[in-house]
Amino acid sequence: MPANDMVSSSRPVRQRPRDAAAILLIDRSGADKTVLVGRRSVRHAFMPDLYVFPGGRRDSADNRTPIGSDYHPMTEQLLLAAVGSLAARRVRGLGVCALRELFEETGLVKGRSFSNPDLSILRYVARAITPPGNVRRYDTHFFACFIDELGVDREMMSDSSELSDLRFIDIAGDISIKMPKITKTVLADLHSIVSSEPSLPFGSAVPCYLMRNGRFVRDIVEESKS
Repeated sequence: MPANDMVSSSRPVRQRPRDAAAILLIDRSGADKTVLVGRRSVRHAFMPDLYVFPGGRRDSADNRTPIGSDYHPMTEQLLLAAVGSLAARRVRGLGVCALRELFEETGLVKGRSFSNPDLSILRYVARAITPPGNVRRYDTHFFACFIDELGVDREMMSDSSELSDLRFIDIAGDISIKMPKITKTVLADLHSIVSSEPSLPFGSAVPCYLMRNGRFVRDIVEESKS
C-alpha cells in the first residue's frame, strides 16, 4: 500500500500518522540514471491513478523479520536523529518494510523469496508526514539504493494489484505522468543529490516535509558531528 502522498481531505480528521516506508530504486547502468515508479489502480480510494514509488505501511511483523545486514552506520544515525523516540526494532522495521513492499508490488527480490533483507544498501533520503485533516495519515520514510546493489534484474519485475505500468523514469522526472506533489518533491531532492554526488552518499542531509502551525515546512535532518 503506497503511502507517499500528502493529499488533503475536505473534512478534518484527528488521526496519528502511521509508520510507512517507500523505496527509490535507481538504475545507473545507462547514460542517464532512472528510478522505478508504478501507477496506483483507479479502484483505490487513496491516490488513485497516480504514479508513486513502491512502498506502504509498516507492519508489526517487519520489526521481527530477521535481516541479513543492518543499516550503514550513517543511515542509522540519520534515522535515529529523525525519529529518536522510536524503538530500535521499529526503526529497523522501516527498512524491512521498504524492501518488502518492493517485492510485493513489483516482484523484485534477491533470491527466490523475501528473506533476510540487506538494509546496508539503503540510503535515507527523505521523510514526509501527511498533514492533519486527511482521512489517512502516514509518516513516510523514503529510502534509496541502486538496482545493482540489490542484485536483481529489472526485467524480472511484474505488475501487481497495488502497482501497474511499472517503469523506470529519468531521475530528473517525467512530466508526461501524473505524480503526487510529494513524490515529485522527493524525486527532485534525489536528483539534486545524485547530480552532485553520483554514488549517492549515505550521510547526506535528509529533508523532512510536514505541516507546522498551519504551514508546509521543510526541515533538515543531518548527521550528528559529536
